[in-house]
Amino acid sequence: MTTPQRNHGSNPPQPISDPDHSRRRFLKQGSVASAALTMGVATKALAKNSSPNETINVGIVGTGGRGGGAARDTLEINPDVRLIAMADIYPEKCHSMRKSLARRYDKRVAVDDKNIFSGLDGYRQVLDHPDVDIVLLTTPPGFRPSYLAEAVAAGKHVFAEKPTCVDPVGYRICLEADRAARAQGTAIVTGTQYRRQKNYMEVMRQIHEGAIGDVVSATSRYCTSGIWNRPRKPGMSDAEYQLYNWMHFIWLSGDQIVEQAVHNIDAMNWLMGGPPVAAYGSGGRFTRPTGSQMWDNVSIDYAYPENRFLSFQCRQIPHTKGENGSVVYGTDGIATIGAANKGASIIDRSGKELWSMKGDINAAYQQEHKDLVDSIRAGIPIVELAETADSSLTAVMGRLAAYTGQRVDWEFITQQSTLDLFPETLSLDDSLPIASYAVPGVTKLI
Repeated sequence: MTTPQRNHGSNPPQPISDPDHSRRRFLKQGSVASAALTMGVATKALAKNSSPNETINVGIVGTGGRGGGAARDTLEINPDVRLIAMADIYPEKCHSMRKSLARRYDKRVAVDDKNIFSGLDGYRQVLDHPDVDIVLLTTPPGFRPSYLAEAVAAGKHVFAEKPTCVDPVGYRICLEADRAARAQGTAIVTGTQYRRQKNYMEVMRQIHEGAIGDVVSATSRYCTSGIWNRPRKPGMSDAEYQLYNWMHFIWLSGDQIVEQAVHNIDAMNWLMGGPPVAAYGSGGRFTRPTGSQMWDNVSIDYAYPENRFLSFQCRQIPHTKGENGSVVYGTDGIATIGAANKGASIIDRSGKELWSMKGDINAAYQQEHKDLVDSIRAGIPIVELAETADSSLTAVMGRLAAYTGQRVDWEFITQQSTLDLFPETLSLDDSLPIASYAVPGVTKLI
């Protein structure tokens, strides 16, 4: 099965099999919005006056760990949602997830065998399903821009995991999809759960209202002790292996700063009111397995408008101390924002605590899906793809600054960069060259 193109997600699922649907086609046509509107797209879940009790049908593309989490979150918090379709490269993963979910949610997991789709083009059958209202896109990130664009063109509401792109070309596809969704009334919610975590929301509100004075600078770290690696199985083609071990290939994951640390970068863009204007970076690798393209440490200095700066670091090295969170320095005080459930606090310049709040990340994971469904029922669909694409590209900008040893400007990466990491064609039996890891001074800024 050959699929010439580009597509996206966070556990191996699939690209497009029709050359006419290539990533490059989206760019050449100029506007996904125009294409979608020409098709006269509409879904029953879009109805302005839909009943609050009307069942909304969900399909999922990508049935790995994050896919299972997203499915559980929406089923848990939305009583009138049911799962009716699933797709993954490997059908056994769909069957396993269906069994696991059915034990808890019983008849709300209404996925017949005929609605389990596999292979690189299985996602298209979910998008084509007439009864699917919302699609959960939880495949490896490299597939996400094209999947998003196609989902919008198919008239489906979307929950998309972060990051939404791993290169500038994918970023532009996301912006077109965002415009199309707004034009036709299609909701897109993304997996940036900190924006729905109460302690994050409250500390950002206070900072923006002046609780620490003017923001001067911030530090943020996303440091862990390691990441999984899946050894190649006998008989695997290059394509199969890279999809199987997707975290270690930049066209699929974007490296750790894009795939994981983007959470903190998104929070810092939220803090600063938008993306930075420039990035300088460094880093390298000490512990990655042979064949991995990933670095295991990156440090980035981001310059934001109004002479504000962010010192950012991410690291994945076994047996090292983990640290995940951010500190914001203002003229009148300091805010500390811990990742996950660590909470947030504000102190004045003398060290006196002015405010603190515990965190609950699990509630935030579910709130994403409640907000999505509620916005559809209210006829006021949320569309937040563009800001998540900005955060994803901010992470890409940092990666490129470190990889190349060059200053990377926001204007360059948004307006001039032609970097497009997705393979020209993709099939499961493909021989895909496994490029070496980046080397500053050798790797070019494209």
